[in-house]
Amino acid sequence: MNGTEADRAGSLLQNAVEDTLSERRLFGIAACAGVAIGPVFRTTEAPAQVTRHKIHAADVQAEGARLDSAILQSRKQLMKLRSRLAVLPEESQGEIAPLLDAYLQMLGPSRLIRGVRKRIQERLVSAETAVMEEANAIAHTLAAMATPDGPGSQRQADEVREVGRRLVRNLTRAPFRSFAGAVQGAVLIAESLRPADAALIDPARIAGVATEEGGTDGHTAILLRALGIPSVLGAAGLMADVRAGSTAIIDGVIGTVILNPSITSLSNARRAVASFARDRQRLGRLRRLASVTLDGEIVSLQANLELPIELPMIAQSGASGIGLLRSEFLFMNRDTVPTEDEQAKTYQNVIETMAGDTVTIRVLDWGGEKEIEALVTAGVVPELVDDNPALGLRGIRLLLRQPDLFETQLAAILRAAHAGPVRVLLPMVTNVAEIRAARAIYNRVADRLRQRGVTLPKILPPLGIMVETPGAALCADALAVEAEFFAIGTNDLCMYTLAVDRGEVEVAELYDSLHPAVLRLIQMTIQGAASHHIPVSVCGEMAANPDMTPLLLGLGLRSFSTNASAVPRVKQAVRGTTIDDCQRLTWQILKQSDSAQTRELIATFRH
Repeated sequence: MNGTEADRAGSLLQNAVEDTLSERRLFGIAACAGVAIGPVFRTTEAPAQVTRHKIHAADVQAEGARLDSAILQSRKQLMKLRSRLAVLPEESQGEIAPLLDAYLQMLGPSRLIRGVRKRIQERLVSAETAVMEEANAIAHTLAAMATPDGPGSQRQADEVREVGRRLVRNLTRAPFRSFAGAVQGAVLIAESLRPADAALIDPARIAGVATEEGGTDGHTAILLRALGIPSVLGAAGLMADVRAGSTAIIDGVIGTVILNPSITSLSNARRAVASFARDRQRLGRLRRLASVTLDGEIVSLQANLELPIELPMIAQSGASGIGLLRSEFLFMNRDTVPTEDEQAKTYQNVIETMAGDTVTIRVLDWGGEKEIEALVTAGVVPELVDDNPALGLRGIRLLLRQPDLFETQLAAILRAAHAGPVRVLLPMVTNVAEIRAARAIYNRVADRLRQRGVTLPKILPPLGIMVETPGAALCADALAVEAEFFAIGTNDLCMYTLAVDRGEVEVAELYDSLHPAVLRLIQMTIQGAASHHIPVSVCGEMAANPDMTPLLLGLGLRSFSTNASAVPRVKQAVRGTTIDDCQRLTWQILKQSDSAQTRELIATFRH
């Protein structure tokens, strides 16, 4: 230990001794794994002072000019931020640059800016009032579409709010957050952090991050994970009485923040720092190792893709492809349905980035609870949603009723298929007739493209289905005759089987992926696929939980698609077991009638 390190350690110990009796332990959401110890750098951002007020008709032009000036200033700020990316790790650059591009695009002739101008002209309100109202309206619409299975619309709502916030701060000349005063090794404590704030963090200077607000699905969390900074978000009460310069411990593994730690807590945290460093080295080495069990069974580990900005994280995870590309992001936050050319360009970019690894593209999975503005504007979907959206017009049901929409997307996928291996996934299939109808359209689109002179693979990309309802699972053997592969969506399968919306607080505890009925339906799906020799994968939350890996392997699954951050730990679980042991565990579990007993068996197996 050098002199500087010794001085810092001594300072931390002195702070710990002084504040032993005032240790505060808070619980939040683990956003980026790791443990950090350091002096608190407390940062806040005063809200922009906006008074909603009307203007005179004669002032419309002047307000428009103020808006133009704020747009120009916002663009300059974002371009400056983009120019600073070179100092960040390469994978972090890959996360942040596309996000800044999205912000810049919204500052152009976008739905947001058009709406702001319209409010100024028609409602005679100030520029900042118009920005706040329009950004909130768009964000509210997008947030209403968000589901636990696909949080992409919530992220887009956050993007709109962030652009609106930046415009308002520039209109009102309110200062932005700064980290200039943070000392080396500081722990950043804030009420919240926006993605543009996170982009300013220097991982060589900031040891850890904790906020009072936020969750794991937002852009901020994604960027913090890309930067590799131990982070805890959503720690309620964090900002109360936190003292700048006092010692804090951030545990991004279990989601805790300790302020003014005792000597014991500080000692435990130092051991955790060393242990996590060793664990991270081990998981890092796994990236280059095969996903194979101790007895030689190969298991495919792929990643889910919600937004293109996640591509660098997928590459870093060691995933062997994309098992579920949710294409809804292409249709969100825009006034018009994306064209065939626009879609084909996006798919081709993803496929080329994966460099020969298979990309499974799920076609548009619009659900009745979502409101995609472009689909409403185009008259594709009704403006009023179903009374019971989970059981209404969604997935393949909508696409078969809107063949033009379906054909455009299939044509784009087929055109992009020259860039690498692709599979096409149909959502919300419940019967054989739906697969047959979809395949007829698929073949018709392929024939039309060939007539246009487009070169397609001799054998078209496989056409598979999501198995996410009890009906599909119960007739999996019949569906396997028509489909070329299955992907089990355990989140929806659990919801439909147990009649539980996990977003409803009153019944959330009943949502249980280890319920015997859910496990038996998964088993039936795997058996149905095996009876016709088609591949089957799992792409819900169960796939991302390494504790569940032995159970799923024992059921017969050999292909998993998870969020990118889960890939190394699932691989570790795969490499640490044998298929024989997994099958014995699964045989015991399938005899249980109580999921609590199942959890006990899993915990015993793990240890």
